[in-house]
Amino acid sequence: MQTHSFDTVVIGGGPAGATVGTLLRKYAPDHRVLILERERFPRDHVGESQLPVIGAILDEMGVWDQIEAADFPIKVGATYRWGTTPDLWHFNFLAHGELLSEPRPARYRGQRVATAFQVDRSVYDEILINHAEHLGCDVRQEHRVLEVRREGDRVTGLVVQPADGEPFIAEGRQYVDASGGSGILRRAMGVEVDSPTTLRNIAIWDYWLNADWAEEIGVGGTRIQVMSLGYGWIWFIPLGPTRTSVGLVVPASYYKESGERPADLYARALAEDPRIRGLMQNAVSQDKLQTTNDWSFLADQMAGENWFLAGDSCGFADPILSAGMTLAHAGAREVAYSILEFDRGELDAKWIRDTYDDNQRRRIGQHIRFADYWYSVNAQFGDLKSFTSQIAKDAGLDLTPDQAFQWLGTGGFVNDGNPQASIGTFSVAAVKQISQIMSDGDATWQIAKYNELRLDLSGATIEPFATYENGRIVQSKSYVRGTKRLPLLGPFRLAFAALQREKEMPRIMGYLRQNVPELALLEALQAMEAMLAEGWIKGKYDKKKPLGLNLVVEPESPMVEFATS
Repeated sequence: MQTHSFDTVVIGGGPAGATVGTLLRKYAPDHRVLILERERFPRDHVGESQLPVIGAILDEMGVWDQIEAADFPIKVGATYRWGTTPDLWHFNFLAHGELLSEPRPARYRGQRVATAFQVDRSVYDEILINHAEHLGCDVRQEHRVLEVRREGDRVTGLVVQPADGEPFIAEGRQYVDASGGSGILRRAMGVEVDSPTTLRNIAIWDYWLNADWAEEIGVGGTRIQVMSLGYGWIWFIPLGPTRTSVGLVVPASYYKESGERPADLYARALAEDPRIRGLMQNAVSQDKLQTTNDWSFLADQMAGENWFLAGDSCGFADPILSAGMTLAHAGAREVAYSILEFDRGELDAKWIRDTYDDNQRRRIGQHIRFADYWYSVNAQFGDLKSFTSQIAKDAGLDLTPDQAFQWLGTGGFVNDGNPQASIGTFSVAAVKQISQIMSDGDATWQIAKYNELRLDLSGATIEPFATYENGRIVQSKSYVRGTKRLPLLGPFRLAFAALQREKEMPRIMGYLRQNVPELALLEALQAMEAMLAEGWIKGKYDKKKPLGLNLVVEPESPMVEFATS
């Protein structure tokens, strides 16, 4: 067999593989990239609903304008029937769900930074892979990897079979497994997977023409529909003016016990839900019914001596949070940055790999845990509150079921590998909004209960923290204590600076208002809330002094009204 040599060989041409290839070529135009895709695009693929984080990555890739020109619906948020009430409620990316009318295609700026897309993957994925090829990646579709050759933890080559032609060997200095659930390289390298959840669901879906949109917001805006049933839930995702993805997720145990064929169970669910039935009264099926196991998992190892996992080969989180494509794009971006730094040789290679592994483990793991929380507060799925104790225990906390439920529902993680106060890719404010609506409980901001806040860095060590900017991995300062990390970047740096100078809440707020732009003030407060939850801040209430802060969670917006007492 002939041998073809490259700098990086990528298995899989979906969003993760295309992101790796595009960013490698953008920042290193001489970098030789081979992308091997076993299918021929266009082809349908599940996972069409995005989160706003992706927009910045598409813009960095230089492909935003092409994606916007495809006229995909703008995702303003989601409409749910979920939680303790049968009523519908909205989760919005923008304040009050208002999308200002502006002509399309639009630039990546203003309100579009906070929105997302609902994409037809047959169109979206083809745009991405063509863009990677346009930038100089060697893209070979209908090329299947037959064998992964290895020596210990090092990949030495891939045996590749084209649809037409003789097999050949592809060699690279680095290899990336972006093959999705197939995990071609992951399996070949003997990487085990863990399933840190009790959820075992299956998904059944089809594509429909001429279904009605539930709402038309601004120009091209809408919300996806997530409707809970007594035995599962339905997704309804418009992919364009006339095409809609409609799916059903049910526990695998329910599917087995029902004795129904997937098509019959699917048809019954769509007929039983009045909202979905009304939207589909004029719809015609494309007869592309598909099923898959919808089981969350996490790989035990994300990177090796000369290889990385990216996208779904790393792990999978339940689709209830629309996290799949966000995890794929974000992780693939960091793979590309890591390979670029290997070539520069300025940073320790082991630290780069370990950082990527830690970032992915945190990010995917938090989405899995948050999905578990989402299910636990759905009355139709039963009370799984006690299960959240195990979630908290996995994060290093010994809490009662009630304490764990409150902790997870109100922002119980500091960071997911980026310098933002979030759970997965949901801000602390958004998590509180979700918790308040779904559980009909108390989403009180804990920092608002105290009038004195003090930093507590006891027992912490200083370690480098990675940020990914303009093709470079930049090392910044962070404090680490056990499994907790406090990065001194972004809103955490702002909150840290305020707490170093002031102790009383009114004075802390005065410092922030004087030194922080209005738009960044909420982010600084979210950082303080997360720091308090993780023990980096100790709170005290002095009855002789007034409370310094009043925070109110708005019912249908991830925004907060705040005022100094």
